[in-house]
This record gives sequence, structure tokens and C-alpha cells, in this order.
Amino acid sequence: MKNKLHWGVFVLLFILASCSGEKSTETKTEAVALKPYPNFQADSAYAFVKQQVDFGPRVPGTPGHAATKAWMVETLKKYGWTVQVQDFQAQTYDKLTWNLSNVIASINPQASKRILLAAHWDTRRIADKDKTRTSEPINGANDGASGVAVLMEIARSISSQPLSAEVGIDLIFFDGEDDGEPEYAASRDNTKIWWCHGSQYWSKNKHLPNYSAYYGILVDLVGGKNARFYREGYSRRFASGILSKVWGNAALLGHGSYFIQQDAPEILDDHVFVNEWAGIPMIDIIDFSPDLGFGAYHHTHQDALAGIDSRSLKVVGETILATIYQE
Repeated sequence: MKNKLHWGVFVLLFILASCSGEKSTETKTEAVALKPYPNFQADSAYAFVKQQVDFGPRVPGTPGHAATKAWMVETLKKYGWTVQVQDFQAQTYDKLTWNLSNVIASINPQASKRILLAAHWDTRRIADKDKTRTSEPINGANDGASGVAVLMEIARSISSQPLSAEVGIDLIFFDGEDDGEPEYAASRDNTKIWWCHGSQYWSKNKHLPNYSAYYGILVDLVGGKNARFYREGYSRRFASGILSKVWGNAALLGHGSYFIQQDAPEILDDHVFVNEWAGIPMIDIIDFSPDLGFGAYHHTHQDALAGIDSRSLKVVGETILATIYQE
């Protein structure tokens, strides 16, 4: 299906003019438009969430994990992206050795100005915030699948409306993000950070020598009903300019009720390692309230398809598409 272009979002800037020292009621207006960008299809993004949930929990080493990886690679190649898989091993908090894979897709590989978009594609192997079935894996419709779905729909959209040849996009789907010791653990091993395995590995072992990007955007927990995105603490510290740009574009698009101009605490997510270890300024778009924290579904079996709102997916995807097409 062909994407239609949005031919700009217009903002009227009202300037009160005065002359000869006297007050004037004259109002001058100037139109400022966003450059055209492809349409983000909410129904398509929702279908991408459902596809992942249908595979079952994407816990490393399970059939659902393997099926999801194969689907991502095949689909991204179909959309014309160059795809590579970065295999690695990581030790878990309970001394398991996991075989993990970061999936990396690129468009316009010759372009020196690159933008990095990321999400994690694995799901949590326990429901440690639930009251029942705490040892069973969760479906991760929001925590995992929503971020992947937004990036997959962005990949599809870009394939139908090429970017400027001067701008390249890299998508990284990080593996092993959603592990870490359970909430009810009696004691914790603080010698390592036992989650965000994929971003920790990639940030020290980039897929290309000397790879860098102009900026990065991480999406996590972006498909929930009544989602709200606040200015996360590490994003403010490392990439305040990018944060302002994205939140400003969201406001121009009419999404200001989702992208809230309010500060939130720091969240140790994949973007921290991209910022600190890889040296790429990256923000985190994540549904985390400074007052309430994560939603009640977080790390429970409530994180299912019924909790996904295609409107939330569209708001995030459209904001990112509009942002990258301004470069």
C-alpha cells in the first residue's frame, strides 16, 4: 500500500508590531511548515504487535524468540533494508549463559549523517510484579512488542518514500533487555547490570568500526492505552537538544497531550549505554509517570494485546517520522 505524504504542519506565529512609539493593533503572521514525511499507518503497527504476541513470549532460547528474529530479518529485507545479525553471549543474574542477537537494519548506508532508532525485542521470563504465575514469562505486548512494531512500521514507511540521500537511518533491535533479578529477590548481585545486555554489548562492539550517529531515539513501552511520555532524566542529561526537538515536533503535530512537557526521573534503559559507552546522544521515549511510575501491567501478565492502543503507536511513530524527515 502506498503512503500518502503529510504536506506540512503549519504554525502561525503572531507578532505584534509597533511604529512611531505608538501601540498598534496590527498582527503579522508567518507560516512555518514541517517538511513532508510519510504517513504512519496505525493499523499496520498494531498488526506488527499482534504478530509478535502470536509468536509467544520472546524469551531468549525459546521458539518464540527464534521465530521473531527470523520474521524481523525477513520483513526488513523485504522492505529493502540492509540487515545484519550481531550474535553474542551474555551471563544472566542466575548464572545462565544466553545466546543473544541484536538485529541491525540500515537504509542509505552511504550517507555520513546517520540517525539511530532502537527498541528491544525480547520479553521478560518472569512476571515478578504479578500476584499469580510469577515464574511464567509474559507476552510483552507493550514491553517489547510495541517498540519493535513502531520501528517496523517506520521501516515500511521509509521504503515507500525515500529519505534524502544525505541522511541514513539505522535500526537496532536490542536483545536481552528485559532480564534482571526479580522484584522479590531477597538479595541482589550489584556487581553487574543484569539487563540491557544487547545495548551493553553493542555499545562496546559496534556493528561497524568507528560507527557514530548524529543522534538516537529509543522507544520502549510506547503502545499502552492512555500512554504519556515525559522528559526522562538521562535523556535530559545527555541529549537535551534532541529531547526538545522531538517534544517540539510532537506539539506541532498536535500530540502535546501525549508528549508531556514535564520532567521524569532517570530510567536505566538501553539509551544509557548508547550515551555513555557509544558516545551517541540518545533519548528515551517511554511511558513512565513521575508520579505513578510504570503502569499496572508492567512485568505482569496484564501486558497483553488487549492493553495496546493503536493511537499511542501512531503518535510515537508519526512524531519520529516527522523528526527524521526534517534532516
